[in-house]
Amino acid sequence: MKILIIEDEQGMRQNMETTLEKENYLVEAVGTYEQALSKVGVYNYDCVLLDIGLPDGNGLHLLRRLKKNGYKDSVIIVSAKDSIDDKVQGLELGADDYLPKPFHMAELNARVKAVLRRRKLGGANNLVIANVTIDLDSHEVLIDDRTLHLNRKEYDVLFYLCTNQNRLVSKSALAEHVWGDYIDQADNFEFIYSQIKNLRRKLSVGGAELEIKAVYGIGYKLTIS
Repeated sequence: MKILIIEDEQGMRQNMETTLEKENYLVEAVGTYEQALSKVGVYNYDCVLLDIGLPDGNGLHLLRRLKKNGYKDSVIIVSAKDSIDDKVQGLELGADDYLPKPFHMAELNARVKAVLRRRKLGGANNLVIANVTIDLDSHEVLIDDRTLHLNRKEYDVLFYLCTNQNRLVSKSALAEHVWGDYIDQADNFEFIYSQIKNLRRKLSVGGAELEIKAVYGIGYKLTIS
């Protein structure tokens, strides 16, 4: 899953980034209002960690702008401004949570997982489709209680397709969500074809009741077989 950190203090930003990458999230980080605006205006994220006090703008103004434009993904405000007014305003503007500084990185990780569970899994720890179970905490995939061994990218592709079950996912959306914004530099989508091919084979050999259908020239759709 993909997370954007918007935090101007470099040491804090790097610490947050390192912590979340250890949890196998795809993490991007910026330090200014303008950089954040350019990111969220182009890319989609499962969760945005938003500082209020940015050097060139107010994080709450950014949140208001996002929600006005129909932004629906999760937002956690992470700020040294621990006033009731800021907290209430942030939640009223549509933030999912408010984490005051200073905080332990373990709490940050727990808050992110809690928000993602609510948004992606309806509050559950597991995503279950047919005979396949995906554990959000352990990143384990089971087929009829048997472990399916996937590499990190295969897991990310499967989870993204599962959270978009029966929806057509374009190749560009899948690539950007799983590989990040540097995907713009890629000449083609051969690496996606390779991951999809391997994932299909593993699901088939494991007896999964899922099928990844290709829609020629557009992308993929996950259905129950």
